[in-house]
Amino acid sequence: MEAFQSWVSEHKLTSIGAVWASAIGASLAYNSRGNSPLKPSLRLIHARMHSQALTLAVLSSAAAYHYYEKSTSNQEKVTNA
Repeated sequence: MEAFQSWVSEHKLTSIGAVWASAIGASLAYNSRGNSPLKPSLRLIHARMHSQALTLAVLSSAAAYHYYEKSTSNQEKVTNA
């Protein structure tokens, strides 16, 4: 798990792009199964909206994690000084 976290930490934009692309694919797959009354263009719009919502959640989480990481490293510096 630590190796995954370090990779994500080094490749932030790639990770967020992968989450976005995965969300679009998953949403399209979910919406295209069954007898949906939606047109393909509306399915694509809904998939984009779902992926944008998930991407905003991931970006917010990344910002919170970055803030937490920064504040704990500052506390360690003050404690060790």
